[in-house]
Amino acid sequence: MSDKVPVLSIVFMSVALLFSIAAPIGMLLWLRKKKNADLMPFFAGCAVMLVFALLLEALVHQLVLGSGMGKVIRDHIWLYALYGGFMAGLFEESGRFIAFKTVLKKYRKKDVNALMYGAGHGGFEAFWLLGLGMINNLIYSALINFGKTEVFTSMVPEEQLAEAEGIFRTLIDTTPALFLLGIAERVFAIVIHLSLSVLVWFAAKKKGKVWLYPLAILLHLLVDGGIVVLARSGAHTLIVEAVTGAAAALLAVLAVFIYRKNTSQNAS
Repeated sequence: MSDKVPVLSIVFMSVALLFSIAAPIGMLLWLRKKKNADLMPFFAGCAVMLVFALLLEALVHQLVLGSGMGKVIRDHIWLYALYGGFMAGLFEESGRFIAFKTVLKKYRKKDVNALMYGAGHGGFEAFWLLGLGMINNLIYSALINFGKTEVFTSMVPEEQLAEAEGIFRTLIDTTPALFLLGIAERVFAIVIHLSLSVLVWFAAKKKGKVWLYPLAILLHLLVDGGIVVLARSGAHTLIVEAVTGAAAALLAVLAVFIYRKNTSQNAS
């Protein structure tokens, strides 16, 4: 393979990787030092993201999408968006609700711990999706630029060889700046996780506010489902990210309103 991955692409991949590490750590330190938040909610957020979204939800996807019904779902964009959005909302918001009602019950005196939880939930997802993805991209880029792609392709089954070549070609052809879009996407996702964490926090804490839990599921469904529809309809990546950013902003406004209306005077 004579083509190479542009140096600027590698630089931007590295920046994205650093962001995926710095963002959760930065939020953790800021909330701990400036807002006196507890550490446990952050790690609970990481654990819930791993168990409920990356393990349990993924297992259900394998069962459902691997069945005969799964083909019907995949072939219909609106059905796929509805299914994917609902499952993401159900598992992640349920994970939050269960955590707030159980292991984090004694931490509910400080409402800022809702944000600390969201930082862990969204921060872990940022590293898992963006960080690990950039690590893979950097490894593949090194193989390409040093002319060692056969080291990888020699270990790939023949039926997956075309897919591997496609990955290499994508890294070579992608406009370098697009690798920075991953940062914007994760920023928006973190804002969404922080916002939904606030809603579910008060659903678990305040009497008469349990309706905020199904509302969080619905909002999660609308955001994720809308993004799926846009992406699978062929919308430009910038449009998808702009819509995601707008959704994040609206959810943040709602979360600030809910937080200010329900938080106690000494919880900050």
